[in-house]
Amino acid sequence: MDMSLRVEVFATDPEASGEFYRRVLGFEELSRQRADGVVHYLWMGRGTARIGIGTAWQVVDPAVRSVPAGTEIVLEVDDIDAEFARVHETGWPLEGGLREQPWGLRDFRLHDPDGYYLRLTSRG
Repeated sequence: MDMSLRVEVFATDPEASGEFYRRVLGFEELSRQRADGVVHYLWMGRGTARIGIGTAWQVVDPAVRSVPAGTEIVLEVDDIDAEFARVHETGWPLEGGLREQPWGLRDFRLHDPDGYYLRLTSRG
């Protein structure tokens, strides 16, 4: 039986967070949900990766909306050098540079506007 993984993050400002995923990480907006003229949810995609960005204002208890500790969102890319150069050109702050890891992959790391920890990595 097939399975896919979808990540949803809770944002203080879904539109600002969506702009980060668009401008810095190259995602495109697939859909958005509004209520009373305010954007409450964005569905973003790049390749087969999908990230939902929402306020979860009516669905999730506020205690569970905080940024998770001990979690990272890992995005695998075909050309890590090109991806690093593209992200670096946006001026978004990075957590160090492009590094060769002991497990044989190369990666770099950054945080989104709400503090979610992201690792962009070569494919293994």
